[in-house]
Amino acid sequence: MTISGPCNAPDVVDVVALGESMVTFLPSQPGRLADVPSFDRAIGGAESNLACALAAAGHTVRWVSRVGADAFGNHLTDTIGEYGVDVSAVHRDPARPTGIYFRTAGDRSTDAHEVAYYRAGSAASAMTVDNVDPVAVRAGRILHLSGITAALSEGCLALLRELTTRRPGRPPVSFDVNHRAGLWQDTDGPQVLLELARGADIVFVGEDEAEEAWGVTGGPEAIREALQEPGVLVVKQGARGATLFRHPAGSRAAGAMGVPPLERSREWGRAGADGTPQAPGCAPHPPAATPSVEQPSTFVPALNVDVVAPTGAGDAFAAGFLSATLRGLPLSVRLRHGHLWAAATLTAPGDLAPPPTRDHADRLAALDDDAWGRLRLGPGWTQAAQRAEEEVRTP
Repeated sequence: MTISGPCNAPDVVDVVALGESMVTFLPSQPGRLADVPSFDRAIGGAESNLACALAAAGHTVRWVSRVGADAFGNHLTDTIGEYGVDVSAVHRDPARPTGIYFRTAGDRSTDAHEVAYYRAGSAASAMTVDNVDPVAVRAGRILHLSGITAALSEGCLALLRELTTRRPGRPPVSFDVNHRAGLWQDTDGPQVLLELARGADIVFVGEDEAEEAWGVTGGPEAIREALQEPGVLVVKQGARGATLFRHPAGSRAAGAMGVPPLERSREWGRAGADGTPQAPGCAPHPPAATPSVEQPSTFVPALNVDVVAPTGAGDAFAAGFLSATLRGLPLSVRLRHGHLWAAATLTAPGDLAPPPTRDHADRLAALDDDAWGRLRLGPGWTQAAQRAEEEVRTP
């Protein structure tokens, strides 16, 4: 079955994010899971984290998923909806539960960090090509996916393969590799992730996960050599920064989609020459005359941050980058917005944190290189800036 949608579908949004969200239980104090006496309830999920951050920043966002017809499902849809995310395309499954997980307070990269997942057989793992609303999925200027969803079940993998297949009519696809070795039941996971990434238009991948999943060493250039198809590739380099590679429209990436550059199909808008999605519509645009060579890479150093917890920072980075992409900002500024949104989450204890206001982020992103390098952000920096802005506006 091929997912497709009619022209002028209702409720077109900036971003559609498809994937599983779970109820998260965070420890009330440090220690092993066996020793923690109580937990605070929150939510967690790569795609819903991104959706909530974008909605909090004023973008229109839809989350597409499945949750159980249970209290935890209620909590997820209520909480995500309170951020301003459209949850009308979330299906309630009476036969399967909502996923949950418990984690300790440490960094997930250390041996001391513990995570206990209870997601096997979850409602979200039952997503398939046949039970996901095609109009809701396609009605976005960007469709955001992650590799986590592909690992949940064969049905989820088939769905992501369909959504990342290059054909006229699909919206620009953003894909966060999000390699989680523990989720894959066989050794095909890395190859599957590479296959899916090659079908996307914007790809986010960490330098470390590219080495772990694909054995690619040698830095961002080696990753680009292994992953040439995406029009935009963002290689995250941890505390050092991030490097962006771009094919302009008319390049190998656009040609691989089977549609002329800048053309808007009968159903949905295409990405512009700078990677910015165009407004959906039915009137096709003529192809633009653009070069067919790879543009020089763009590197932007990360910020100095007093880290509270690293969980969710990658999702926030992707959200900040996509927000700036939707606004048509320059490539280096898109990376700076990614770093700023990641810094908001790094300086907060949970997976989700309020992003900086648009005005504040724009001012910081406009700093010269020296000032950007001197900038240091600590816990509460976004809230302090928001309070200061409110005081200025108050007569």
